[in-house]
Amino acid sequence: MSITRKPYTTDVSDEEWAFVVPYLTLLSEDASQRRYDLREVYNGLRYIVKTGSHWRNMPHDLPPWPVVYQQTRRWMAAGCFESLVHDLRILLRRLQERPNPPSAVILDSRTIQSTPVSGGRAGYDGAKRRKGSKVHVAVDTLGDLLALVVTPANAQDRAQVEQLAAVQAATGETVELAYVDAGYTGDAPAVAARAHGIQLSVVKLPAAKRGFVLLPRR
Repeated sequence: MSITRKPYTTDVSDEEWAFVVPYLTLLSEDASQRRYDLREVYNGLRYIVKTGSHWRNMPHDLPPWPVVYQQTRRWMAAGCFESLVHDLRILLRRLQERPNPPSAVILDSRTIQSTPVSGGRAGYDGAKRRKGSKVHVAVDTLGDLLALVVTPANAQDRAQVEQLAAVQAATGETVELAYVDAGYTGDAPAVAARAHGIQLSVVKLPAAKRGFVLLPRR
């Protein structure tokens, strides 16, 4: 199916599509029940993810939002994205001549503003002064995703260490060290990490500098 619309900046490139399409093809391209081009459905998902738009605000020249949403659920149920990320992480580490799987990870979180339909899933993050959800992630030292947990925004970072220890399942029990910030201090997160063979290393930020600071000459 040829695409005649004006492209969006979120559209998948030819090179990217050649890599991801084997992971996303649950049915053959000429399947009788396929009404929309698979690449355009994926472009719809990329538009939502990269712009943060609501599903119902999908542009009219992309497939209808229910089609993109339902196909995304099928991809998730089939583990397509997990397989894609796993193989991509291996390729990127080999390109950087890093050992695979990794022995060190980074734990961190990010609060995402809620939508009007968030309902009970939303919480209030007092530190960020934002209502919504909090995404807790474990990445390798190149920044590639290993594990992810989504909670209400008021959930404490230190309470998610047990679930983020799923990095051991993703790497084959090779992770020995996790770099964290002050939000993960305390006995409970340290004990949770040690139970999975991981030592937490708290990286403290330098004291904030006030006023004019002369930057090094470039």
